[in-house]
Amino acid sequence: MPIAMLLDPARLDRPDVQVSEAPFAFMIAPAQLPEAERGALAADFPRYGSAGFFPYRDEDCGSSIRALVAEMTSPAFADALGARLGLGRLSERPSIVTVSDAVNRRHGTIHTDSKSKIATALLYLNEDWPRTSEGCLRFLHRGDDIEALAAPEIRPVYGTLVAFRRADNSWHGHLPFEGERRVIQVAWLTSAEELERKNRRGRFSRFVKKIVGSLDARWGARRGVNARHD
Repeated sequence: MPIAMLLDPARLDRPDVQVSEAPFAFMIAPAQLPEAERGALAADFPRYGSAGFFPYRDEDCGSSIRALVAEMTSPAFADALGARLGLGRLSERPSIVTVSDAVNRRHGTIHTDSKSKIATALLYLNEDWPRTSEGCLRFLHRGDDIEALAAPEIRPVYGTLVAFRRADNSWHGHLPFEGERRVIQVAWLTSAEELERKNRRGRFSRFVKKIVGSLDARWGARRGVNARHD
């Protein structure tokens, strides 16, 4: 299959794709990537050596990941996601890409995303996932209870795509987990000014994460399952 067909918006119309409007607009779409490209994408995925999300850079990735990011941020795919989330012309909004290959137990606390984000998409590329709830994304009814599921929890396995429209109640998070967890995140923003601000902050945080990664893991080791950040 050509690299240009890594992500086909037509797959979002399959019957196994869940689209919901309540308690906020979200979509859960399994198996969105071709099996034939699994090996290439695994080999081309960046290794950061520290947990958390890092600003996407072409030079960190191999060719198949670069092609995948280009498709995730293409106008056609942005508008296909937007249509399912009740957002018209999402492609006209600026977007920012971040990538993570690992998390520690500090990550995944309950949150809604910042008001600078209009919508977010997450594409998972893990070969498999343990038979555990730890590290599995949850969309929630409430911001104080990780068990208040609005949909079955989402195992972050290869090809699973989730997207949601940011709202004051778009609560999501996951149980504490430490280890490899590969995901590409695209967020569409309210303005070009917000994009520049996030780019500046991302460059600084990249530097900090490389330095204090071990301390960060220690700080988060005891966080509660219902921990939240705003």
